[in-house]
Amino acid sequence: MRSSKRLAAGALAAALGVTTLAACGGSDGKKASGGKTVTLVSHDSFNASDPVLKAFTAETGYTVKVLKSGDAGAALNQEILTKGSPRGDVFFGVDNTLLSRALDNGIFTPYEAKGLDRVAADVQLDKDKHRVTPIDTGDICVNYDKKYFADKKLSPPRSFDDLIKPEYKDLLVTENVATSSPGLGFMLGSVATYGDDRWQDYWKKLKANGVKVVDGWEQAYNTDFSGSAGGKKAKGDRPLVVSYASSPPAEVIYADPKPAEAPTGVATGTCFRQTEFAGLLKGAKNEAGGKALLDFLISKKFQEDMPLQMFVDPVAKDAALPAEFTKYGAKITESTTVAPDKIAKNRDQWVKTWSSLVLK
Repeated sequence: MRSSKRLAAGALAAALGVTTLAACGGSDGKKASGGKTVTLVSHDSFNASDPVLKAFTAETGYTVKVLKSGDAGAALNQEILTKGSPRGDVFFGVDNTLLSRALDNGIFTPYEAKGLDRVAADVQLDKDKHRVTPIDTGDICVNYDKKYFADKKLSPPRSFDDLIKPEYKDLLVTENVATSSPGLGFMLGSVATYGDDRWQDYWKKLKANGVKVVDGWEQAYNTDFSGSAGGKKAKGDRPLVVSYASSPPAEVIYADPKPAEAPTGVATGTCFRQTEFAGLLKGAKNEAGGKALLDFLISKKFQEDMPLQMFVDPVAKDAALPAEFTKYGAKITESTTVAPDKIAKNRDQWVKTWSSLVLK
């Protein structure tokens, strides 16, 4: 997702402050000497379960301090400002919408993580230089309130084109592109779908069809969206919201009592793929520990723990998804994307153009 991207996991599960975890002890697998600390700088949504962290601590001896630094953009900005004298050893949470900015500023030391051969090739966006390691993926998609559409005997939308049809007028709430990661991802999805010359016309039509824009995911999903637990309490009146493909499983996992099926669905033709990366910070005080930590982040144990901690998908091909994801989640077979260098080149202008079209 997220405070950073994805599902704004901090809004659904308790966010950690500064915590400790374990990582692989080094390239030779030997246990680290006592007292060694590795600092992971991250956005606020990083999380991992205690059993996984304790198991790695027992195995390797490395203690990892997690330094949370706001959302992904703010956290990255701080590392750019402290380039060469970083606050930690590894940075986690730069995604494909910010990747070129991070690489162009040279904040990472190349390192080819152990086990990278288990990671899908299509997410290795820096595979020739290994300045960053892919850790997770997530899909920003329109979610819908199943009950609303069943009661109205109306089929839910499935594509970007559907959202501008008259039958869906005044139903969608989305986030401000300038202030929200899912909002930005949704806009980038429209750019990928309609191209450089037509995405603006699409947003004109979406605005004419009554799209509502709010500052962030928390308000859109937990206040305005009628399908979420929070939205029901707040009497939200929008049955369509820009959120994540992993939102329906979360609605089940955190419900009490748990429903037989997710109350929300995903418009699978509206998705934009985000990939998150981690990298060894240039000037890291504990470079060996940082390399070991990167190995840990793509290990099968961490990758299988990650979905229910941060509501993202693993990148390791041998990592199984939890049952809740496969039972209640949507299978996204075709997700749009935009090359990181194209995003870096056009992002600011796209945001300005979107703001002038939609907010005025």
